[in-house]
Amino acid sequence: MANLVINKSLKELLTDYLKKNKKSDLLTTYFFFLEKKYNIQPVLFLREKTIYQSKEEVLKKVEEEGKLWRETEIKIQVGQQAVNELTRKIYICPFTGKVFGDNTHPNPQDAIYDWVSRCPENKERIDGMIVKRFFVSEDPEVIKNYIQKRREPISKIVFSSGLTGKLFNSKKAVVEDFEKNQLKPMELIDVPGQNRFKIEEHFLTFIQDQLDDSKISAFVDAMSAYDEFSKHVERWVEENQ
Repeated sequence: MANLVINKSLKELLTDYLKKNKKSDLLTTYFFFLEKKYNIQPVLFLREKTIYQSKEEVLKKVEEEGKLWRETEIKIQVGQQAVNELTRKIYICPFTGKVFGDNTHPNPQDAIYDWVSRCPENKERIDGMIVKRFFVSEDPEVIKNYIQKRREPISKIVFSSGLTGKLFNSKKAVVEDFEKNQLKPMELIDVPGQNRFKIEEHFLTFIQDQLDDSKISAFVDAMSAYDEFSKHVERWVEENQ
């Protein structure tokens, strides 16, 4: 970096940045430059209270450790039986055949009243009021007629979060939830000075290496090669004398 060169795309980014941040100091501008040059997007991994260079670094680490997602098989029961072999009493709608069992519904009598009062097929009226008529049976042979064979459960592969255990339909959904709830973006300039969190070892080494005085001086020299940055360079030199 002794002969650091600021290419066209970096120059345009720095120009735009300094137009918006006219009083940006040397270190803040230098860290902005590093972010763009090395595509650094720091994130705090909340679970570990550790700052990483990018979310990709965290995802790679967590996945290698088997903590990001796990493949899981679940059983899905299709449909719920209204009547089964343990049912001893049923309530039947005479208009639709809808049935409620005494052991499959918490309040079967209330349920049948509610059903017939709303049933579109119920056209019976007395003095304009809906007739809430229904049948009741405790006859095992009648009850047997309403027992329908339940479909076999369906097996499905889903994915669970290695950290929270929550189930998701796809790996993508697991990753999206992880990024939303476990990662917090940070600015590079805020990383070195904070003392609340650890900095991942390789990221810390990178920061320490870039804070070498010779590299910062090389950045200033490279900026001074462009007339549009001259006022900023002069101010930085004065501020650091």
